[in-house]
Amino acid sequence: MTQARIGVTGLAVMGANLARNLARHGHTVAVHNRSQHRTKTLIEEYGHEGAFVPCETPEHLVAALERPRRILIMVKAGAATDAVIEEFAPLLEPGDMLVDGGNAHFLDTRRREAALRERGIHFVGAGVSGGEEGALLGPSIMPGGSAESYAALGPLLEDIAAKVDGVPCCTHIGPDGAGHFVKMVHNGIEYADMQLIAEAYDLLRQGLGLSPAELAEVFAEWNRGELSSYLIEITSEVLRQVDAATGRPFVDIVADRAEQKGTGRWTVQIALDLGVPVSGIAEAVFARAVSGDAELRRAARALPGPSAPTAGAVGEGFAEDVRRALYASKIVAYAQGFDQIRAGSAEYGWDVDPGALATVWRGGCIIRAVFLDRIREAYTAGQRSSAPASLLLAPYFAEALTVAQGAWRRVVARAAELGVPAPGFSTALAYYDALRAERLPAALIQGQRDFFGAHTYRRADREGVFHTLWSGDRTEIET
Repeated sequence: MTQARIGVTGLAVMGANLARNLARHGHTVAVHNRSQHRTKTLIEEYGHEGAFVPCETPEHLVAALERPRRILIMVKAGAATDAVIEEFAPLLEPGDMLVDGGNAHFLDTRRREAALRERGIHFVGAGVSGGEEGALLGPSIMPGGSAESYAALGPLLEDIAAKVDGVPCCTHIGPDGAGHFVKMVHNGIEYADMQLIAEAYDLLRQGLGLSPAELAEVFAEWNRGELSSYLIEITSEVLRQVDAATGRPFVDIVADRAEQKGTGRWTVQIALDLGVPVSGIAEAVFARAVSGDAELRRAARALPGPSAPTAGAVGEGFAEDVRRALYASKIVAYAQGFDQIRAGSAEYGWDVDPGALATVWRGGCIIRAVFLDRIREAYTAGQRSSAPASLLLAPYFAEALTVAQGAWRRVVARAAELGVPAPGFSTALAYYDALRAERLPAALIQGQRDFFGAHTYRRADREGVFHTLWSGDRTEIET
């Protein structure tokens, strides 16, 4: 029997496209699906693209693979992944690898990795970004797991990953769940980025009265500058689209209810556990929740607001202000995401390299953007130990925020005056102002906590922990 270099089980679109990508790069790929129809269809339609070994059973797939065996699992996250692992693990030998390429929760990946490690089997949680097209033409890949497993698996993944300046958009992220954690935060940043772009669109449309076709040209122009990115590019394409059935702009016939699959919520939940503020990502998740609550929105539609703006009322410079505010808010969103990755890396002992992440996100993935080169520079300009405490403090980004600040503030204020919701822009500016403030009102909150709950406080002028006897003579005692 032909010995395949890697096997893929789960041949829905993502799994099938990754199998095709591997085959196109000269690797013999064993393919398997619970429903044999998908396997047959893949071979019939794309068998000419490379060397495939169709397999009817898990036993057949395992027998078709060279040692150490590498099996890529591409099934629905959760119970389905556990079921596939239980099906294949008893057939494997020490040193073999199971690779989960789905959007698994990183804590599930940690659990699975620990259990399989006891059996001598390597478990790799690999984040794969780029959607269906990326899976086929070159995704960004974020594999976690043991260094030993990456030595055997990494060359194949780097081969099929997107390339930027000849560098593969794939690297070993760290042990156990590191890869899926980083992919989760990647998706959270994606939520924030999309929300900010949507707010920019809404402000320009309502404030300037521009049509979707006109806005398509605005975003196309923005894509030629510092905002150049995949999401800005496709925004222009979506706004340019005309619905064939009605002749209306496509964006006007789509229901204004944004759905989500959970990775954005996970990012916010884990950030809360880690004590890391990711307010931009959180607002993006909440904005989708608001958009989906049709009953509440209908009930609240009669609430009063400002007078409707007239076209052009905001002035000629408004579009440029929005562009600058979008760039500044985008920087904040990425900075918060990298802060969360740093905190997760410290919590779980992963030693994730942020500069390497910026490198693998430059191509293939949804959040790929020109300014990721600037992020990579910020984290690799010196030693990792001297990396900036926040991206906002890196010289390039500090200067960019300085330049954008006036426009940013005008846009947030104008949005409030117009009654156009801009939670992403607003929370990004609030976070920026909170970081730069010499004193925050948290001092008052500590006083309140001590008053009602004797939670104690620290003083700004000397060391120690203190409590005021609020119900007594209000003297201060050291605890």
